[in-house]
Amino acid sequence: MIRCLIVDDEPLSRDVLRSFVGDHPDLEIAGEAKDALEAMSLLTAESVDLLLLDINMPKLSGINFYKSLNNKPYVIFTTAYPEFAVEGFELNAVDYLMKPIAFERFFQAIEKVKEKMVGKKSVVEDLDHIMLKADKKMYRTPYEDILFCEALGDYVKVHLNDKVLIVTITMKKLIAELPESEFIRTHKSYIINKSKFEYIEGNQIKIGDQMVSIGQSYREQVLKALS
Repeated sequence: MIRCLIVDDEPLSRDVLRSFVGDHPDLEIAGEAKDALEAMSLLTAESVDLLLLDINMPKLSGINFYKSLNNKPYVIFTTAYPEFAVEGFELNAVDYLMKPIAFERFFQAIEKVKEKMVGKKSVVEDLDHIMLKADKKMYRTPYEDILFCEALGDYVKVHLNDKVLIVTITMKKLIAELPESEFIRTHKSYIINKSKFEYIEGNQIKIGDQMVSIGQSYREQVLKALS
């Protein structure tokens, strides 16, 4: 599933996009925001694959907001003003939708997102390890050695079979670099190796000698992936 964050200051536009996301079998809502500041807060709290981002918003435009992000999800810009199209594509936007948006056009844009995500994941799936930067060194880390990963501010604690690495990376970037077939995000603060869990109890998963949390918004996805 592609987790989408809708960012638009117009309630009617949000209603339309929410309906489109609900009608698409490969999409789910990660959240909605009426401006860039609210969107920033949601990006910090939620796992987001795709921004459906309006350009013409008060205080901070969608383009300037997207430029400010360090870890950029895929983005589809939406607007009623065609003169912004060139600048949007210069930011490597997947697509650019003119309002009023037709579902057929929206569907085409999502297909482009899916193609990009499949291409990115296929590269990851061909590897058996990830390179992790910790202690001013680059560690070649086999996937099978990773138990789980834990958010630590601007860093991530990667729990291995025999040690813990404090890695200079964000959770969003890390989950994108790990193979989907082997790892899953269970919470905004945790990623687990699917093959390492012992059991699920309530909203926690037993891995090694620790219990890892399952976030409410991740629960259905996690149970499906681990069943």
